[in-house]
Amino acid sequence: MTEFSHTVLCVDDEVNVLNALKRLLRKEGYRLLTTSSGADALKLLQDNPVHMIISDQRMPEMSGTELMARVKEFYPDMIRIILTGYTDVDTITESINQGHIYKFFLKPWNDQSLVLEIRQAFEQYDLVQTNKALHQKVLEQNESFRQINDNLENLIKERTLKVEIQNHALALSHAILEDLPIPIIGVSTELMIVLINRAVHAVDAEIQIGRSVSDYISEDSEKKIVEVMTSGIPQDISRASIGSCLRDICVTPLSREFSGKGVILTVKEEPKSE
Repeated sequence: MTEFSHTVLCVDDEVNVLNALKRLLRKEGYRLLTTSSGADALKLLQDNPVHMIISDQRMPEMSGTELMARVKEFYPDMIRIILTGYTDVDTITESINQGHIYKFFLKPWNDQSLVLEIRQAFEQYDLVQTNKALHQKVLEQNESFRQINDNLENLIKERTLKVEIQNHALALSHAILEDLPIPIIGVSTELMIVLINRAVHAVDAEIQIGRSVSDYISEDSEKKIVEVMTSGIPQDISRASIGSCLRDICVTPLSREFSGKGVILTVKEEPKSE
């Protein structure tokens, strides 16, 4: 099946003119459609993609300029050419000024000039269509980028909100931990104190973050802390020496992704004397 790059519709009420146009343009490799009236031309345009229309000016019922005005209204990108006699030049000039037609040729036309003008018209047409396609592609890409930016902004807002919530929760957790009446000491795998709350100072005011827990507990208690860290099984240490006090201590291993990476020492209250 032959592929045509352009389709030309020829409109003239004289059969010999249509035949002459067909003989001339067929050599150019265009798809050719022909009809003898403006009304039929409009019907053909409804069912066929046409790039150029060449019409006689003087036709019954609908003149060439009237047809071109209709074509411009419904198919503004189509190239519109009129074939006319000398007596119609004023009418054609007015139609050109109104933008209804691209160009006109006087009958009888020069074959070589007509073919050359049609080629140039199609070159310009293709350039315009390419520019429109590129412009549309740019618009689509800009819209795509806008949507990506909008999605990115929404994602940033969501993540920012999530971070704010997490930070608020973390700050609240620290405040709750700090105000717990039970002394809490966090110890890392290196036996370094990494966390204490306010209640710890009631046990021993010298206990500080960054110091080794070994500075405040006995060697036996240190061994039990290491056992809990290794086994993951909590233990209670009775009457353990911590600083200058003797207290019961609950040693709880960290869980999940922090398993084996530290323990929590919960220092119980000193038993009340009877």
